[in-house]
Amino acid sequence: MLFNSLDFALFLPIVFIFYWLLNNRLKYQNILILLASYLFYGWWDWRFLSLIIFSTIVDFSIGLALKKTVDLNKRKYLLWSSLFANLGVLAVFKYFNFFIENVSNAFSFFGADWSMSSLNIILPVGISFYTFQTLSYTIDVYRGNLKPTTNIITFATFVSFFPQLVAGPIERATNLLPQFEIKRKFNYEEATDGLRQILWGLFKKIVIADNCALYANYIFENSETLSGSTQLLGALFFTFQIYGDFSGYSDIAIGTARLFGFNLMQNFAFPYFSRDIAEFWRRWHISLSTWFRDYLYIPLGGSRGGTSMKVRNTFIIFIVSGFWHGASWTFIIWGALNAAYFLPLLLAGKNRQNLDIVAKGRLFPHVREGIKIVATFSLTVLAWIFFRAESTPHAISIIADIFSNSLFSTPYYAGLGMAKSTILLVLLFIIIEWLGRENQYAIQKLVKVKSTGLRWCSYSFLIFIIGVYMFTDRSQFIYFDF
Repeated sequence: MLFNSLDFALFLPIVFIFYWLLNNRLKYQNILILLASYLFYGWWDWRFLSLIIFSTIVDFSIGLALKKTVDLNKRKYLLWSSLFANLGVLAVFKYFNFFIENVSNAFSFFGADWSMSSLNIILPVGISFYTFQTLSYTIDVYRGNLKPTTNIITFATFVSFFPQLVAGPIERATNLLPQFEIKRKFNYEEATDGLRQILWGLFKKIVIADNCALYANYIFENSETLSGSTQLLGALFFTFQIYGDFSGYSDIAIGTARLFGFNLMQNFAFPYFSRDIAEFWRRWHISLSTWFRDYLYIPLGGSRGGTSMKVRNTFIIFIVSGFWHGASWTFIIWGALNAAYFLPLLLAGKNRQNLDIVAKGRLFPHVREGIKIVATFSLTVLAWIFFRAESTPHAISIIADIFSNSLFSTPYYAGLGMAKSTILLVLLFIIIEWLGRENQYAIQKLVKVKSTGLRWCSYSFLIFIIGVYMFTDRSQFIYFDF
């Protein structure tokens, strides 16, 4: 079920009404959310519910077993059982064919004939997200950071919570699970703030991302016939497409959760205003970045060791992050490229120099800040080309064209003239994001506008423009494929 669909527009208010009719009946509220979450996920393909239920049973059982034993060897065995079960399912559905293809190519390179049939399987929606979410539970219980729950309904609801089930934020068990164990009271201010964030998320997805996708898709799919300047424009369209699409989903998810009395972590913090790549990764897909930091980077030694360890760990975490996004060399190269961007800052001890909000309390950044923002944004756009390209040679070809003499020609292809309205919308979007960068989401401070008329004019404009574009080329969210 898509957030930007009529199905969800009917589903959400029905669940909301019945949920609050069960006020002060925690058990039944959780059961309702669990059933609603299974319906929400099963709307795509009910067969994939078996994978969520499998992960739920495995990690719930292992959590109980960890509670009963203090023997270190047994606890390690239980932890590895969870890792093997969860990552094994993920590997089969997401990476099996990739490994088979590359092993076969390796044998062919050395003149050997080896072949193995690939699997004709569909990638389950959101499998990378809920797998990491349930793994956080087992790891935190193993570390002693969390007491295991003895309520299977509570745990199953935590694993399958529908607002963030298929594309995050990837919640930690230490944050979200306890929220299912306490009574929740309806809060009007929180609910209206949630609706406001949902509205902004829909604007990002329907108005910005889906419009940019029209031009990004055409340019990437026909890059061999287009100039470097046009391909650069396509990369820029994709840059705003993926941000509007993914952060838009997160906004809708966080806002929807607030309607039910839950607080999810912020997943995006205006990353395109970052002054270096380290700051970008503190602001982009925060739930995944911090997951890898806490469960992979730090256990590997983090940045505590010598230079060789820092280099190794940096490349591991970024390459694994790239591979998490998809079974393709383009994602791996994207991760490695970001590691190369990040490493000089780490080695120079400058990876944490931009922890504050850029130009906080000021309308405009200083010239030096502006140059840093543009430079960081440019590096990010370059890396996104690998993320979007169909193959590594395709990405290299696009970059080569961008850095050729044709970069200085006027961008053009038949139909590009229609993109002018989208470019204006993107510029408006950038302005609104910049003005709202000190908040959790861009239009959050509208509630503080004293003029009721101005406030409702702003809401009406967003609703109107969302309505204009809602039924044109609607698409699923990009990260459903990951």
